[in-house]
Amino acid sequence: MTSSRPYLIRALYEWIVDSECTPHMLVNAEYPGVQVPSGFVSDGQIVLNVAPGAVRNLQLGNDAVSFDGRFGGVPHNLHVPCAAVMAIYARENGQGMVFEIEPTPP
Repeated sequence: MTSSRPYLIRALYEWIVDSECTPHMLVNAEYPGVQVPSGFVSDGQIVLNVAPGAVRNLQLGNDAVSFDGRFGGVPHNLHVPCAAVMAIYARENGQGMVFEIEPTPP
């Protein structure tokens, strides 16, 4: 069966934005295929602000989340496999969802 995680990520993202809150994603930065600025990783994790005004070219696909963002004023292209998304939540009140840890593929 197809993973429900990408569908839940998209639904929660839309719900958070429609609620006029700021969507944040907690990402396992050590998961294979994750491309994030390493200087902003702490304890193997990174929190990403994915609000419409904070990112460009946001793609919430079935395999990965990708977008262009700025960190410390420097542009970066980010790529996060859906399995690496540990949580998506609203910054203002913490409402959202925490996902089960996905096993790292061999």
